[in-house]
Amino acid sequence: MITKTAINEFVSQLHTVFDDKHLLVHEPMRFHTTFAVGGPADVLVLPYSVKELSLSIRAARRLGLPVTVLGGGSNVLVRDGGIRGVVIQLNCMHKVLSAHDNKILASAGFMLEDVCAFAQNRGLTGIEFACGIPGTLGGAVFMNAGAYGGEMSHVVSRVRTVNGQGGVQTYVTPDFGFSYRMSKFQELQEYVVEVELLLDYGRQDVIQALMDELMEKRRSKQPLEMHSAGSTFKRPPGYFAGTLIDQTGLKGLSCGDAEVSVKHAGFVVNRGNASARDVLTVIHEVQRRVKEAYGVTLETEVRIIGEE
Repeated sequence: MITKTAINEFVSQLHTVFDDKHLLVHEPMRFHTTFAVGGPADVLVLPYSVKELSLSIRAARRLGLPVTVLGGGSNVLVRDGGIRGVVIQLNCMHKVLSAHDNKILASAGFMLEDVCAFAQNRGLTGIEFACGIPGTLGGAVFMNAGAYGGEMSHVVSRVRTVNGQGGVQTYVTPDFGFSYRMSKFQELQEYVVEVELLLDYGRQDVIQALMDELMEKRRSKQPLEMHSAGSTFKRPPGYFAGTLIDQTGLKGLSCGDAEVSVKHAGFVVNRGNASARDVLTVIHEVQRRVKEAYGVTLETEVRIIGEE
C-alpha cells in the first residue's frame, strides 16, 4: 500500500541528491509526454546519471513504492488519474555522447534526432531512419523503434541497463531479444541507460541528404504539428494499420479534442485539450470498427499506463 508517509520519506531522502527542478511532487504528466495528457505522478524524478537513477530505484524499493520508468514520454498515454508511486523519466540523462571509429556511445536520454546529427557529423551511416522518430535513444532501444525499413535492432551492439533493484547490467549482441516493437528489456523490466551503436562509414553529404529526404516524408505525411504519441497502433500481420483505419472511414473520428488524424489515420492526435479518456474512447472505437469491418484486431503501439 502506498502511503503519504512513504512518499514524504522518499522525497526527504532524495532531496539530498536532487534539487526542486528534478524532484517534483504531484506533477501533472501532461507536461512530460508528447500526447500532452495525463494526471499527476505522486513523485517525478529526473536523474542526470546512472548513479542517480540507481539511488532513486533503491530508495523507492526500500520504502515499498512502485516505480515507473519513462524515456522521453513519446510512446506513452498516461490515464487521467495519474501514476501512483515514483515515476522516473530518463530524458535528462545526457552524460555520454562519444564516437570511437565506427561506434557511438550515448546516454539513453539523448533525443534520437541529436544522436543522428552526431553520427552524420562524424560520417557514420545506418541510423538515418531514426532521425524523425520523436523519442529518446533509450526508449527507442526499449521498444525496438523503427521506420522506413530500419530499426534499432540493426544498429545496437551493446546496452547498459539498470534493473528493478537498482543494479547495473550490460548486454551485448545478440542478447537483446529484439522483435517487432519488442526487446528483452521489456520482459525483464530493465531500464536502458546507455547504448553503443555499430554503424558504417559514409559521406556526410549523402547521409544528410537521406535524413532530409526522410524528414520531408514525415512532414508531408504525418501530423507532426499536433500532440501525439507517434503511431498509435502496431502494424497487424499482412496489413497497415493506417490503411485499414482510413478504409473504414475513420479519419476525423473524434471525442472531445482527441481525433484520428485527417493527415494520417495511423495517428490519434490531441487537438489541444484532450483528456486521456477522450483518447482512449477514440482508440477503442477505432479498434471496434476495424475489427467489425475487416476482422483484424489492432493492438496499441502506445503504452497505456496509470489510473483512471
